[in-house]
Amino acid sequence: MDEKTAELREVFIKATGAESVTEGQTESRGSLTDRDEAAVADRLTDLVATMRERYGFETDLEDEAYVRIASRHLAREESDEVIADALGIDAETVRTARLDLHLVDEADRDAPFAYDRLKRLVDEGRSPVACATELAVDADTVERYLPVARADLASTRATDRFRDEFSELLTDAAIEGSYAASAREDGLRDATEDIETDVSL
Repeated sequence: MDEKTAELREVFIKATGAESVTEGQTESRGSLTDRDEAAVADRLTDLVATMRERYGFETDLEDEAYVRIASRHLAREESDEVIADALGIDAETVRTARLDLHLVDEADRDAPFAYDRLKRLVDEGRSPVACATELAVDADTVERYLPVARADLASTRATDRFRDEFSELLTDAAIEGSYAASAREDGLRDATEDIETDVSL
């Protein structure tokens, strides 16, 4: 393991709360989702670097901080405030960084107006003032939700590639969901395999 890989592994382990690779494997014995934490950390850093180059980021945080924010938000499901305390920064910076990574939650979209309408207006290139006028709300309210709409639109244009990969790397939901569906299908197949279908009409 080279020095860079070791460093990335340490960042990932600290961010997700696992004290060691061995411990994580022991705790999840039998899980289909055991993975190489160093490889995951390396991929997370690649994703962040790619997004920084493609979109530009709104904060001065280093890539390592972005990795930690994504890891804590998705793997631990921590709030912006909790992540901010852990990283020694303010919650608004965490929110901005999270949106930079296209990690939008439903709570972010919970606006006092039709959020989908705001997205359409932003997609049309309307100014914040024009959006506020169309939505009949004050400009400050619109400004709060503009970064959310922009993150959602950018994610959609990228076919949610980054958001989905972060989720796949940092949660087991996709794998477990796929396995559960397969298990149900296999179980039904096994259960019906020996059923006789000789029905007399």
